[in-house]
Amino acid sequence: MVSKTDDTPASAPPCAPVDLADDAGNGVQDTGECSKTSPEDPCGCGAGAGTAMVNGDGARGHAEELVPKRDGAGDSDGGEEANEQEVIVIQDTGFTVKIQAPGMEPFDLQVSPQEMVQEIHQVLMDREDTCHRTCFSLQLDGNVLDNFAELKSIEGLQEGSLLKVVEEPYTVREARIHVRHIRDLLKSLDPSDAYNGVDCNSLSFLSIFTDGDLGDSGKRKKRGNELEQIDCTPPEHILPGSKERPLTPLQPQSKDWKPTQCLKVLTMSDWNPPPGNRKMHGDLVYLYVVTVEERHVSITASTRGFYLNQSTTYNFNPKPSNPSFLTHSLVELLSQISPAFKKNFTALQKKSLQRNLFERIATPFQLYSWTAPQVDHAMDCVRAEDAYTSRLGYEQHIPEQTRDWNEELQTTKELPRKNLPERLLRERAIFKVNSDFAAAATRGAMAVIDGNVMAINPGEEARMQMFIWNNIFFSLGFDVRDHYRELGGDAAAHAAPTNDLNGVRAYGAVDVEGLYTLGTVVVDYRGYRVTAQSIIPGILEREQEQSVIYGSIDFGKTVVCHDKYLELLEKTSRPLKYKKP
Repeated sequence: MVSKTDDTPASAPPCAPVDLADDAGNGVQDTGECSKTSPEDPCGCGAGAGTAMVNGDGARGHAEELVPKRDGAGDSDGGEEANEQEVIVIQDTGFTVKIQAPGMEPFDLQVSPQEMVQEIHQVLMDREDTCHRTCFSLQLDGNVLDNFAELKSIEGLQEGSLLKVVEEPYTVREARIHVRHIRDLLKSLDPSDAYNGVDCNSLSFLSIFTDGDLGDSGKRKKRGNELEQIDCTPPEHILPGSKERPLTPLQPQSKDWKPTQCLKVLTMSDWNPPPGNRKMHGDLVYLYVVTVEERHVSITASTRGFYLNQSTTYNFNPKPSNPSFLTHSLVELLSQISPAFKKNFTALQKKSLQRNLFERIATPFQLYSWTAPQVDHAMDCVRAEDAYTSRLGYEQHIPEQTRDWNEELQTTKELPRKNLPERLLRERAIFKVNSDFAAAATRGAMAVIDGNVMAINPGEEARMQMFIWNNIFFSLGFDVRDHYRELGGDAAAHAAPTNDLNGVRAYGAVDVEGLYTLGTVVVDYRGYRVTAQSIIPGILEREQEQSVIYGSIDFGKTVVCHDKYLELLEKTSRPLKYKKP
């Protein structure tokens, strides 16, 4: 398993004019000024997600805004007006709209003017009666709504407006997303993804410890007039005084942790990709399914939806079977061909929705457990696809779509923070980009150690090799230049990245305007320590000695200085409690 030491904190700055040159030779920034772009779309995804936090100078600014000035009448009025305006912006009242999905009666949905259309999409994909839909658009009076538009900016959208869910044609990307979503629904109660650290699934034990007794919805058994007692006693071997210390998983397991099986196999067919003539007919992806009733079927995902074809394991016949059951959702098709799937899938969704809300949503950052027990290894097409691709949010279907982490990290730091709403938006964007960077760095570090990434210096010894994957620089925790010979050699070099990371976190917490640090993640995997850093533009095209303008890269033999950098460091000396440089 992966043990991620830490990632850049939510308010950590991304690109630093500090001497972060490591033993592998990764360089640093010239000054605090790097290439920057407009901050309109800070995280590259059109939406910020995560937890808003205010710290450092931002917290003091918040306190000052909420206290009106007393120096004069005019200042006091201005402070009260700013305070009132700020509260109005945050506490914007919501309204109710009606949603009409195909084959369903309209239902009410409470929304906020500051939400985006995309958030309504996500709500529909989480509801029990609409969760099987992924490829659709929302229309108001026949007009398709932009997914990244805020509701308050949509003309004609008001209390009681009717939004129609309209099924859209599939593309290869949308078909794969649909299959992934159905797979996630089928494994919503399976803890294997949480144990293995997949797509921000995390372990949760609330339902286990409460035995389903969650308020009014609790269904705990009764013994006479009293509820059955819940045994919360921890295992004996972890209590004080125990002499045995077995290396066993500490996570409690639910009595029914193996959920009801809906399908035996759902995987990509070996007939993929469709030949040219079938692409002209609209074939996108072929699936192979084995139902609980042991029925083996081949399914075609086309632009119009999903239907059964006549292909077998060794014979390719893409023509529709009779009957073909063309449906826009894979769940609807499987429900028609397998009564057991229809029954078990309905029961699975109801059981999943009985869990607490915080158990159903993904965490904004990935957690990994090295104490995971042995779980059943079932056939999984999504897991198999991810193992042999460099997927990062399905971008493998968009050529050359790799993210510029340094640019994103810097841009979010430059977002305005004059008032509370601006600071909330800024902190959300910073948290989102740093979480994405940590996830990408962890995936890349695993690929590096597994030998799936080519080194940029393949002629060097293995311990001295450096790697670049998805615009992230990777170096190993070895004493490659004998810098730590007198301090412990490789053992000291193994501990040094953690100290570097703590330095990045400290400067990030201060959050001084104009001072940037590298996006930094330290990953422990299979006994190796890997340092992942964002790449400063141009650093790989020039000599490291020409890049460092403050600090030392030879352990103090030569030290360079810069006036502008001293000004920035002077601002951090007081909050970090060190002597001014």
